[in-house]
Amino acid sequence: MQEERFRKWGKPHVFVNGDMGPAEVQAFCDIDEAGRNLMRAAMQQMNLSARAYHRILKLGRTIADLAGEPKLQVHHLAEALQYRPRLLP
Repeated sequence: MQEERFRKWGKPHVFVNGDMGPAEVQAFCDIDEAGRNLMRAAMQQMNLSARAYHRILKLGRTIADLAGEPKLQVHHLAEALQYRPRLLP
């Protein structure tokens, strides 16, 4: 699924979602209002960096791909967030 997506978009150097740059993340990891609200709350509560934000989007896209779903949904992002390590204060 990923290889086909990137081939159609003319990105032969990108093979998996983890290889996506900012332009690909913007193109393929579009989230709705519920997803934006979840990510906004996660950014504040988990003190996530912009890099971590993009990594969660990429992982969410992979989870959606494995489920065979073309659209990245809030439950994909929630699952991706669960894989983040919890840092104790």
